[in-house]
Amino acid sequence: MRVALFSETFLPRSDGIVTVLCRLLDQLAARGIESMLFTPQLGPVELYAATRVCSAPGLPFPPYTDLRMALPTPRQWRRLRDFTPQVTHFLHPSIFGLAAWWGARRLGLPTLVSWHLDYGRIARHWRLGPLHAGAIEPGINLLTRQVLGRADCALAPSRSAQQRLRDIGVTAPVHLWRRGVDSERFHPRHADGAMRRRLAAVDPQHLQLLYVGRLSVEKGLDSLRAVLQAVPQAQLALVGDGPARRPLEARFAGLPVRFTGALQGQQLAQAYASADVFVFSSLVESFGLVVLEAMASGLPLVAARSGGVPELLREGRNGYSFAPGDEAGLVNGVHRLAADAEHRRALGRQARADAEARNWSAAMDEVIAHYERLATPDRR
Repeated sequence: MRVALFSETFLPRSDGIVTVLCRLLDQLAARGIESMLFTPQLGPVELYAATRVCSAPGLPFPPYTDLRMALPTPRQWRRLRDFTPQVTHFLHPSIFGLAAWWGARRLGLPTLVSWHLDYGRIARHWRLGPLHAGAIEPGINLLTRQVLGRADCALAPSRSAQQRLRDIGVTAPVHLWRRGVDSERFHPRHADGAMRRRLAAVDPQHLQLLYVGRLSVEKGLDSLRAVLQAVPQAQLALVGDGPARRPLEARFAGLPVRFTGALQGQQLAQAYASADVFVFSSLVESFGLVVLEAMASGLPLVAARSGGVPELLREGRNGYSFAPGDEAGLVNGVHRLAADAEHRRALGRQARADAEARNWSAAMDEVIAHYERLATPDRR
């Protein structure tokens, strides 16, 4: 079987889509499935696992300048035709992916579209000068309905994402493509004293709160100020980067906060395992892969009920939840974990046990089963 994949993002960028895509390419290689990835050019990567990467030059995307806007090039179309894929997979198509999706349909290729980000609601937080960001949402939702409604197969990462798509008018079936975690890479044994000191804004002995992810307005990070003001000896490490970093540095001035920038590989695993509590205040989410990584690292959660979080968090068993934007609920959850170290550790152990039940192999088998169905005309 031959699969052509199209993504707006790839290495060396680090985000949830890249993580899922890399795990998928690993599984395709392990299963002997031929694949080729088409993407805007973000770096020098031309081969990942057994997948050839064919990229196109582009321009920065204004809300997130580390992304690139591009259109498929004649060279990419030639390589696609020479590859003769049996299935095409579009990972949350926007500019590049939409153009490629239209072309693949004209070529008569089976199309699978996976939905990863709620750009409609995220766009409410964009600052686009005279253009009112809220006016963009109906257009994004219309495109979503069109693409997912006409795809041969549509996938979403959580039940809440499936419901969101129904809410915006997607009437075609949207299947569930679950997420996994590498519970060996993310493990409590990676706790490291030097990393703990690196995360600490004041004292490594104080309660260490951790956030991992993009620093952007829709992540609701400003609400974490209330925690630092209300919980004695709590300190916060923000691991990641993004367009809101400088405004956040100004907002958190004088509070015990450490901005580490983006961490990857072993350092990221150490950061998770060296903290005490994972805080996740995102206002808009489709799944929340970092929550699962934190759980695998043995961290109890205090997380907003957005995206896939309600499917991961068991109240009072592996963490505490709150409504998105509810600062009082966020503070209360941290207070409950700060007050009892043994309770905190018990919830962390349960979080680890819950994460171990989710693995990438099973998650990727789900999407590969859809590939196999699409590649066989009489089974579509």
